[in-house]
Amino acid sequence: MFLAAKILDFATQPLAWVMLLLCTGLLLMQRWQKAGVRFCQAALLLLVLSGWQVPPEALMRVLENRYPAPVANADLSGYAGVVVLGGALERAALWEFPGRIALKGEAERMVVPVGLLQRNPRLRLLFTGGEEGDTQSSLSEAERAKIFFDQLGVDPQRVVYEARSRTTYENAILSAQVPGVDIQQPWLLLTTAAHLPRSMAVFEKAGWNVTPYGVDYRTAASTDLTAYSLRGGAEKWHYALHEIFGYWMYRATGRI
Repeated sequence: MFLAAKILDFATQPLAWVMLLLCTGLLLMQRWQKAGVRFCQAALLLLVLSGWQVPPEALMRVLENRYPAPVANADLSGYAGVVVLGGALERAALWEFPGRIALKGEAERMVVPVGLLQRNPRLRLLFTGGEEGDTQSSLSEAERAKIFFDQLGVDPQRVVYEARSRTTYENAILSAQVPGVDIQQPWLLLTTAAHLPRSMAVFEKAGWNVTPYGVDYRTAASTDLTAYSLRGGAEKWHYALHEIFGYWMYRATGRI
């Protein structure tokens, strides 16, 4: 399943499609010049269109609005804790210098839980995230998360870590095996809002009693028709397609 996730991650990148079309076109030109030119033109057209942000943001908006946004300062006293999914930490090599922390664009996944714990003294935190395929590093994602939470002064007695999972499915299954974690109690599931449809379905299928808590929203109520960015468009297309195809792949394999 981990290998399939990596293949999906590559296959849902528009720039990967551009590269494949361009390489195919260049190869075809040696014997079939017209066909090769057509493939190269298709690669250029796809590259140009991928920068228009209206379509990918429309898909992202559907994913993000699947569940209501969290209510500020809501009473969370009835919850056992908050499950924080990994994916917001940079690769382990950047953490191997004392005192250094490195977060990705999904940093809200790490910062928001700290505030939740400060405002809710009885709330616990379960961080789940493993190796991410980085076998050369001695620091799992959970170990990097511990460095982060320790530096922010979070009480270590209130945090537990699951350090083996590499996918959302493994997050749900392996976190349920952490000593002292009762999945029948109510938990908040905190992750990027567009990732909630898939992660909620996985955790509920695994028997968790979870309530969605979305962070890291990336779309507004609407998108300007002139919004254009090659980098931004490609990133949003990638994230939206990854979540959509990932959801259906999980459904096809019985994980949700």
